[in-house]
Amino acid sequence: MRPVSYERARTVGQAARMSASAGAMPIAGGTNLLDLSKLEVETPSRLVDIRQIDALRGVRETTEGEVRIGALVSNAELAAHPVIRARYPLLSRAILAGASGQIRNMASTGGNLLQRTRCVQFYDTSSACNKRQPGSGCGALHGANRMNAIVGGSEHCIAVHPSDMAVAMRVLDAVVEIQGADGAVRHVPIGAFYRLPGDTPQNETVVRQGDIITAVLLPPAPPGQQFYRKVRDRASYAFALVSVGAVVAVEDGRFSTVRFGFGGIAPKPWRVEAAEASLKGRAVSREAVRDACDMALSGAIGRGDNDFKIPLAYHTLAAVLAV
Repeated sequence: MRPVSYERARTVGQAARMSASAGAMPIAGGTNLLDLSKLEVETPSRLVDIRQIDALRGVRETTEGEVRIGALVSNAELAAHPVIRARYPLLSRAILAGASGQIRNMASTGGNLLQRTRCVQFYDTSSACNKRQPGSGCGALHGANRMNAIVGGSEHCIAVHPSDMAVAMRVLDAVVEIQGADGAVRHVPIGAFYRLPGDTPQNETVVRQGDIITAVLLPPAPPGQQFYRKVRDRASYAFALVSVGAVVAVEDGRFSTVRFGFGGIAPKPWRVEAAEASLKGRAVSREAVRDACDMALSGAIGRGDNDFKIPLAYHTLAAVLAV
């Protein structure tokens, strides 16, 4: 048995200070942390319960036209919120495509963004995993890697970020609000929130010890239809083999607005703005979509079991863009 202390924080500042010590971790829904703790992948010595902090709850519109989502808003509440369903159906659909109803009732917005990879080697403590134990190697490179990355990985790690919600947030240009142990608040665009593995795969985000995610801010929704398509092994409660979130507007047979991002193929939600820009003003055609796919998946490489993801990503994006 490992001794673990448990404390409740009443304010964001208190939670940040409590979480600043080595071994301390905040806990909200706990849907991922508890699994990892049972397997001893995560071994916190101090749990800081943030569920009593009312400032982290609620979905509201701001005077700037943004929508502010508290970090403790559950996935179920967010997906069902009338403002999200009306203005950001991409986000609602992505959330509903993830996990089970029971987990969505517990999982929080902030926790969803911070969930860990489901890479087989990461969960198997007998396997080499640089993310879990830096310097031990990456067992997925030449092992079971069907669910692993085809872009964005490195020779040190090819794990995939599992969140459906994060893909939608990336396409919608969400901003993550974070408060540190010193009380300072910073706003990080979600495109800069996640880190690629490089040679330090254990550093997945810009969140530091003692940081608390307080909210996610959504700018006004871009014009166009919103889509979320997820390809998986079964119809419910399965992580994406490939997913695509997109916002697409067509005028007079030409693309006027195009945004898209992939899930299931990279260590973070994968969006290539240059590929989007290549479509603007072009006639809707197979050639235009193929060119955008080529650009978005430039450098994609399979490692054996996951070779199929490359054509699958092409076909999934092409199906979404064939509006």
